[in-house]
Amino acid sequence: MRSRAGDRAGGRRRRPGGLPAVVLVLALLPLAPSGPAEAAAPGGGGRSPVAYYDFSHPVPGDPGRERDLGGSGTVIQLVNGGPDMRVRDRRRGPVLQTRQISPAVRSDDDWKAGVYGASGVPSLHAFNGARQATVMGWFRMTGENPGLNSNSADPDDRYGAIGLAGILSGTSQGHEVRALLELIKVDGVMRLVALGRRVDSGGSQTFAADADWRTLLPEDRWIHLTASFDYDDGTMALYRNGRALTGSYVLTGDPWAVQGPPEPDTASPTDPRGIKIGGSYPQNTRESNPCDCRMDDLMFFDRALTPGEIRARYRTTR
Repeated sequence: MRSRAGDRAGGRRRRPGGLPAVVLVLALLPLAPSGPAEAAAPGGGGRSPVAYYDFSHPVPGDPGRERDLGGSGTVIQLVNGGPDMRVRDRRRGPVLQTRQISPAVRSDDDWKAGVYGASGVPSLHAFNGARQATVMGWFRMTGENPGLNSNSADPDDRYGAIGLAGILSGTSQGHEVRALLELIKVDGVMRLVALGRRVDSGGSQTFAADADWRTLLPEDRWIHLTASFDYDDGTMALYRNGRALTGSYVLTGDPWAVQGPPEPDTASPTDPRGIKIGGSYPQNTRESNPCDCRMDDLMFFDRALTPGEIRARYRTTR
């Protein structure tokens, strides 16, 4: 992987030594705060992401929040850890660190990130009635996962999931999602999954990768993951480092209720209540499914990217 020692130019990261001095100075200037920085999103074809976070752009005067480089301008909060959650990774430069803080006691102090609005987050309106969605990013497992369940009286109990990144549903209490990339137990075995819900009041469906999750996400290695969702035809897909993963759907039947008229089938006509990263409840009312990991270049799209686009995003964010 390339180091993030240099800034982006033309959608790609370049080493400072390869840029003329004037260009380098301009590249290091802060982005204008008056609007979303769509040009900063790495290339790969197609429209810019609705939301995009590289954890190198704190909100001026408020380093506990992170600017959105996508089209929506959705600022997220670095919950509990604030600016300390931005750490310098030897391979990728500034990245997000999430983790559990107090595993032995009931608590809500886990480091996670996101945004929550009880009546929906208007800047995420692109996912209101969306026909598709994609969640992608770089992830590196940095500690013991899954974490001890701080909500359980059993000192040996562990959470049944490891939260990565997702878009909340329009009626979410901070946990239920419209589109999610995570690790969760399926028939008692932890699996890497795409988990989606089309209708806020309806059921979810899970697409689980066949391979062992520790093989897919070995500790201390950066891995690019993507989950795509098509609410119209009821399909999902998972990708690792730009390549599709084999897997299977957990539920049979039609949990998204896409069969039959009317067409097309879309997500509920509600604004998502937010984004969750590294665990649930971005409003910080409860600890659930914390991830001891680092994250970078998280992107959320209101369409299902093609395999070629996913490969391109993987290559241009390496």
